[in-house]
Amino acid sequence: MHITCNGEQITVEQQTTLNDLVVSLDLNPQSLVAELNGRIIEAPDFAAHPLRENDRIELIRFVGGG
Repeated sequence: MHITCNGEQITVEQQTTLNDLVVSLDLNPQSLVAELNGRIIEAPDFAAHPLRENDRIELIRFVGGG
């Protein structure tokens, strides 16, 4: 199925969760927040959100510094 992640259309398997997507992109879920179709999803809830055809996801990484 096709989804849009950070502005790029990609193909993922059926039954892929938001957590599966993050892990497949070699990202640390604990350093991210996601926007799924306009809704903010925090890392502890990624596994509870299956992706659907044409979903729009923005992955936002927290960066610390001083």
